Amino acid sequence: MKPVTLAPEAEDELLEAALWYDDREPGLGTDLLDEVERMVPMLGTLPESFPRLLDPDPTLGIRRALLPRFPYALVYRELEDHVRVLAVAHAKRRPGYWLDRIEEAPPPPEPS
Repeated sequence: MKPVTLAPEAEDELLEAALWYDDREPGLGTDLLDEVERMVPMLGTLPESFPRLLDPDPTLGIRRALLPRFPYALVYRELEDHVRVLAVAHAKRRPGYWLDRIEEAPPPPEPS
């Protein structure tokens, strides 16, 4: 299992979304945080199990894991020694706004 790290911007997005949900219904923000906490280990264990995004350069190996209950996705890239979450992105708003967060690193190997 590879460690999973969140870009600082992704952490900020997650906190902002959780606060927004808690303003609408107390406890709902905690539910969002819990759902992300359950998803993160899957990214480290089976990073290739989620679909690649084809809009940015497909050779970058950027993938998206949709959250089951909330309209958010964990946009991530598998690097050599860890998985980096680039964004906690709303599924229907501002596609690709996170592209400038892509780390300079070789793309992940193609599955055999």
